[in-house]
Amino acid sequence: MEAAPDPNPRHDLQAMHSPLSQIARREPVTVTLDTPLGEALAIMDRLRIGSLIVVDAQGHMPLGIFTLRDLLHRVTLPQVGLDQPIASVMTGGVITVKPHTTAYEASLIMASRGLRHLLVVDEAGRLVSIVSQNDLFALQRTSLKDVSNDIRQARDLPGLQACAKDIQRIALTLLTQGMAAGQLTQFVSTLNDLLTLRVIELTHDEFDLPQVKWCWLALGSEGRYEQTLCTDQDNGIIFACENEAAAEALRQRFLPFAQAVNHKLDACGFPLCQGDIMAGNPQWCLSLPEWRARFSDWIEHPQPKALLNAAIFFDFRPLYGDENLSDTLRSWLLDQTRNARLFLRLMVENALQCAPPLGLIRDFVFDGDKDFPHTINLKLYGSRPFVDAARLLSLAHGVRQTSTVQRLLATSRIMNFGGDDVAAIVDSFYYIQLLRLRHQHQALGAPGGGNRINPDLLNELDRHILKEAFKQARKLQSRLKLDYRL
Repeated sequence: MEAAPDPNPRHDLQAMHSPLSQIARREPVTVTLDTPLGEALAIMDRLRIGSLIVVDAQGHMPLGIFTLRDLLHRVTLPQVGLDQPIASVMTGGVITVKPHTTAYEASLIMASRGLRHLLVVDEAGRLVSIVSQNDLFALQRTSLKDVSNDIRQARDLPGLQACAKDIQRIALTLLTQGMAAGQLTQFVSTLNDLLTLRVIELTHDEFDLPQVKWCWLALGSEGRYEQTLCTDQDNGIIFACENEAAAEALRQRFLPFAQAVNHKLDACGFPLCQGDIMAGNPQWCLSLPEWRARFSDWIEHPQPKALLNAAIFFDFRPLYGDENLSDTLRSWLLDQTRNARLFLRLMVENALQCAPPLGLIRDFVFDGDKDFPHTINLKLYGSRPFVDAARLLSLAHGVRQTSTVQRLLATSRIMNFGGDDVAAIVDSFYYIQLLRLRHQHQALGAPGGGNRINPDLLNELDRHILKEAFKQARKLQSRLKLDYRL
């Protein structure tokens, strides 16, 4: 079976959090295992394409890929005859992803594994489409490819530290050049993910880890893909073990490794979490049943500390290892929270404590911090109302996404938000994030973490937009009050 390229390719500037079903550039051109090499090359020449997917006899299951690189190294140089079947020169063991995989996640897989193509398959493993390296990197319009190569080739801590400095430098450059907040946070998160992956990979080689399924979890802002220029660590480990006694033994073997990763990340510019929410803490290096028990306790006994923990840990996503463990935990969590009315109601009450700082007479009100008078905490009273609302809505409506924007978009369809309404909310969140990034750039290393801003120092337009953004946050909170009758 063969198919011509899609004559109407989608626009290159799709959002990096869009699913691959919206990104894939063309239908894959396929051949079967026994197709003669000469026939396969004729197809590539006629259609002017650089790759063929090798499928089973039924034309459904992808078994391999043949590219121009394979042509050079496996055909031309070894002088293989064109009558040979393509199965003898293809690259087998292809990496596949699902249509709902985001462009961001796909770019991370490509960058970390040095791939040029990913095959998109459905739940039954049948070939759906193909997405290329160029498709994804074009979306970001940055030097992600070059930086990711440097990260992947790093062999020691000094090399990783150099990469971390490059990430910071490039992020600051893109910020000053006017890159949008959404793109910039995705860029920072992508490269920070790659750096963390490389730290884990190199550290993994130093330890004799137990032969069980396990996964490194990103939590908090990292779990939401919303890292800024001033971000500490929030992470954990989940591993497979049904026996409580065995879990403790496995934990003791994971902890030295996790602590080594935490300290290396600290050396690369990701400070140790002051609250010790890190994989090297025994409390957050748990088996799947232990994570379920911990989450159950927070949901069934929603004390203030439990609600605070939920706001951090329920934003988890897999970063390294067996993603099925994370996916299983996510499915279980959403089943538990969907009808946990008391827990959700208390989460709403907790979220409403961070009201947008709008005054009745003056434009803004201040929290009275003596160390930072006449300032607004943009993280606490700017970003957090959107983040908390999006998390709550995702838990209440079974939305699997962890990023704030994707949660808002997904739940808006379920709750019948108007298109213009959710667009205004998303734009407001992104504006506050951009303001935080700009201020963090100016106040890098200064007390307060760069999240406090004096609105009087903003120009008139920025003050007006900030006020309107806070109004959108207040509108979102009003929707929560109405839904939960508060």
